[in-house]
Amino acid sequence: MITHTYSAAIFDMDGTVLNTVEDLKNALNVIMAETGHRHDWCSQDVRQFFGSGVQVAISRALAIETDAAPYEELEFVGQPGDTITPRIDAREVSRIQGLFRPYYAAHCAVKTGEYSGISDLLRRLRKKGIKTAVVSNKPDPAVQKLTADYFPGLFDLALGEQAQIRRKPAPDMVMKALKDLALTPAQAVYLGDSEIDIETAKNAGLDCISVTWGFRSKTFLKNHGAQYLVDTPQEIEAFF
Repeated sequence: MITHTYSAAIFDMDGTVLNTVEDLKNALNVIMAETGHRHDWCSQDVRQFFGSGVQVAISRALAIETDAAPYEELEFVGQPGDTITPRIDAREVSRIQGLFRPYYAAHCAVKTGEYSGISDLLRRLRKKGIKTAVVSNKPDPAVQKLTADYFPGLFDLALGEQAQIRRKPAPDMVMKALKDLALTPAQAVYLGDSEIDIETAKNAGLDCISVTWGFRSKTFLKNHGAQYLVDTPQEIEAFF
């Protein structure tokens, strides 16, 4: 158990506070169909594609479609030493991405919903004086909309992917959030559901709590160096 006293909890969004799988899947299939690509992706595909931002997700989908990589190698797309992305048509990724972003922004809250217990957890943390934030690789317009729609008044700060700041697992987004909250890395803990979140926390100098209800399995998280694992939102409160 973590024994440190934290002043803030910084959460990932997809797979951590919100179950966004169905809306991501529907948006991906609509846009892939519109651009002449395979468009029968299932929920499990989406869980493997997303986590590192839209560009990487589309690259992963095209990698499977074109046999540029097997499923078991998708996690390396967008990471240091990535040999898969060079095999994908960058212009096509950009074209699809340009259509996906506005479509998803307009359809990101159709079937999305919070994981049971998240709002209650946030209220309890805030009652304890803990600052709360969301830092996500999801496009910033969608992050702002979803935060306002599902968690009004429950986050001090919400930050999504923006062109001028490096996405996770680079530490930049988390460091910006800490600066805006007037906190140091030692005062906060990061909570997420993927290997990207584990790497992000490490790169930013934060402890990390990995949730097992999201896009990655408990075994996967353990194999990728999860520091602490929780199976329910209720378990998180004990860390504060």
